[in-house]
Amino acid sequence: MTIPVNLTQVTEQPPRVRALRRALGSLSDTVSPAVDLLQPYVEGTENLPRDGRCLLVGNHTQGGMEVFLISHFVRRAIGTQVRPLAERGIGKIRGPFGDVAAAFGAVVGSPENALELMRRDQTILVFPGGGREIAKFKGEENTFNWRGRSGFARVAITGGYPIVPVGLVGSDEMYHSLISRDSRLGRLSLAASEMITGRADTPMPLMRGIGPTLVPRPQRMYLRFGIPVSTTKPAGVSDDDWVATVKQTTQTSLETTLSDLLKIRADDPYRALNPLAWRHAAHPATEQLPPEQQ
Repeated sequence: MTIPVNLTQVTEQPPRVRALRRALGSLSDTVSPAVDLLQPYVEGTENLPRDGRCLLVGNHTQGGMEVFLISHFVRRAIGTQVRPLAERGIGKIRGPFGDVAAAFGAVVGSPENALELMRRDQTILVFPGGGREIAKFKGEENTFNWRGRSGFARVAITGGYPIVPVGLVGSDEMYHSLISRDSRLGRLSLAASEMITGRADTPMPLMRGIGPTLVPRPQRMYLRFGIPVSTTKPAGVSDDDWVATVKQTTQTSLETTLSDLLKIRADDPYRALNPLAWRHAAHPATEQLPPEQQ
C-alpha cells in the first residue's frame, strides 16, 4: 500500500516540535556523563559515514534501550539526528506524545517516507522485525525475526544508501521471560493478543525484572556498529537477486554481531553493573582508555 509522504512529519515540523527537538538534544548532552559512568561497551562508530547517509538496521529488545543508545552514540560520533522508522500507528498519535515522537525524529515506516528522508540525506534507523521483536518468549533473547522481510534492502538500493548493521546485547537481559512460545501459557498469550489487537505476532509474555517485580535488572549495554553493506548493484545481477543478497548479507552481519557481543558479555565481570568490577570492564580492543582506567 502506498502511503503519501507527510512532509510535516518528515522534515517541515512545526515550531513547537523544533523547540522540543532542541530540548531533547540538550538533554542528551546533559545525560552523557551518566551514560559514560555506566560504561556501555560501544564499538564500530568509525563505520558510520561522516555525512550521515546510511540506513541503520538493528534488533529490537524487550528492555527498549536500542533506539536511545543508537541515536545517542550516532549523534556523538557524527553529529546527526537519527530518524527511526516506526510502526504505522505512530501516525495516529496526537498531542504531547505525538510531538515527542516527532521531536525524537520518528517517522511512519513506509518506503515513501524512507526515500524522502534519503533524498534529504538523513540518517535512518529501521528494525525490520517491527514490534513483534520487542516482547520475547523464553529462549528468544538476543534474536531477531524478520520473517522474510526485505523491504529495507529494496529501499536502500533504490535510494543509494549503504546499510550499517547495528546490534545491541544487554537490553534483553533486563527482564527474564518465564514462558516459552510453544507452552500452554505461551499459546494462550498469542491467542489473547490476536483477540485484543487483531495480531497474533505481538504477545505479552510473562516476565520479571528484579525478583518477582517488573523493575528492570541493571545490565551493561553492548553496542556494535558493523561494517557498511554496499547496496550498489553489480552488472549482470537481477534486481530481485540483489535485494536478496543485500538482505542476507545484512542479516548475517547482525547475527554475527549479536553472537560476538554475547561472548564478550559472558566474560565481562561488569555485565551486571557491579561497581566493584567497574575498573575491570571489557573494552573494545581499539578503544583508547583514559590514563586512569588503563
